[in-house]
Amino acid sequence: MTTTESGDTDADTSDGDPGDVRQAVVLDHLPHGRADDDRPRHRKSPLAYALGERDFRLFELTLVDDADISIGDRVVIGPTGKREAVDGFKQVTYDDLSNTAVGELEYAVEAIVEADEQRFVDFYNDAQPITLRLHQLNLLPGIGKKLRNNVLDQRKRGPFESFEEVEDRVSGLHRPKEVLVERIMEELRDDDLKYKTFVGRNG
Repeated sequence: MTTTESGDTDADTSDGDPGDVRQAVVLDHLPHGRADDDRPRHRKSPLAYALGERDFRLFELTLVDDADISIGDRVVIGPTGKREAVDGFKQVTYDDLSNTAVGELEYAVEAIVEADEQRFVDFYNDAQPITLRLHQLNLLPGIGKKLRNNVLDQRKRGPFESFEEVEDRVSGLHRPKEVLVERIMEELRDDDLKYKTFVGRNG
């Protein structure tokens, strides 16, 4: 993925589809820029750290000078013509985040999952084998062969419609939403993880 000087990326800000608005959740707002930026204050742009709603990418946002945003707000990062508070951005890693952003990250992930429940319930409906021995379901914390097979057996009888239904129908699978949140957090923390199911993939 390429990044231009203004922060535009091929994946996130193309102007092809006017309805394809991409948003991110603000994790931290730095109105005076980063503390480790030695430039005079008047030369530092206001920044924010944010989490992409669609693909869980982490971003450092450069904000317009009068941006009125707070932690937890949703801001448009693309296409460029739809932005209001964001002047540009670049993709960052978990280790680049501020302490405040790290502390907010799991809350933001959980909020995204809750707001688009069917999208994430469909992971249980649609997960596929990765290799002959490894299934996408096995990437979820606590899901071994037995639980995986329980999920596969139940979804043959009909798709899951909610997390509550997943929990009710799959014996032994408790807290299916929290299991997904935990996996997403693992993928965010470990940049070198071999298999990534949620982070960096367009949802």
